[in-house]
Amino acid sequence: MSGPVAPVLSVEDLTVSIGEHDILRGVGIDLRPGRVHGLAGESGSGKTMTGLATLGLLPHGARTTGRVLLDGRDLLDLSQRDLNKVRGREISMVFQDPATSLHPMLSIGRQLTEHMRHHLRIGKAESRARAIELLGQVRIPGPAAAFERYPHQFSGGMRQRIAIAIALACGPKVLIADEPTTALDVTVQAGVLRLIRGLCDDLGLAVLLVTHDLGVMSAVADEVSVMKDGLVVETGPRSHVLREPDHPYTRALLDALPRQGPAARPGEILDPPPAAGVDTLPREGS
Repeated sequence: MSGPVAPVLSVEDLTVSIGEHDILRGVGIDLRPGRVHGLAGESGSGKTMTGLATLGLLPHGARTTGRVLLDGRDLLDLSQRDLNKVRGREISMVFQDPATSLHPMLSIGRQLTEHMRHHLRIGKAESRARAIELLGQVRIPGPAAAFERYPHQFSGGMRQRIAIAIALACGPKVLIADEPTTALDVTVQAGVLRLIRGLCDDLGLAVLLVTHDLGVMSAVADEVSVMKDGLVVETGPRSHVLREPDHPYTRALLDALPRQGPAARPGEILDPPPAAGVDTLPREGS
């Protein structure tokens, strides 16, 4: 029997300080190919900062210690020039609001092909063909026509799918998705979650899914880490963390979720109702 798959990205003892304040304190996370690792916690717990620190996108004056190992190479030791070769090529990020992450004055095709031509060194025709293929892969109707259009001509859910296509354009090994469904209604949310889960399974992506929604975690994550005040307080398989949590803070997050009817035990509220549209997503062991 083969052992566990080695991590493609390991965050080890990551600490980020701004001024006299430690924003992250000794964060450790392993991301493995074909697995979704959920990062949960309330607003301000350090979830997004963890993703930004991984990519070296911290604000001016931030100080970082620890290691971020991508296939054994420490990203924190790279120069900005070398880090620019990694961003978008080997590790990509999907931001929370596609209305601000997509440039309103540039066509979808331009935004899909620009970094593709830079990183992959391919020509205009090849990058266009690949972009149209990607738009189809993320289920954008009429991908050839969509290539010529602009962000304002799409709905919020379609814009988020386009943002995911842009992140995948250069074939990265790791995808960081920062609250990718927060701005979407519940049915569109379900479609985006299915897309992320399917891409993870089909392409072997290692995905870090940042969200405060434990219902989302229960639908798509394989492993879950829970953050509080810049610390990871609990990590483990989804089934254990969300149904038999060890840390009081994780229990408090579960208890804070709305539920109908009499009080339920932790885990009973984690099977989304049919209206949420995520009950048919692949689950652990499927």
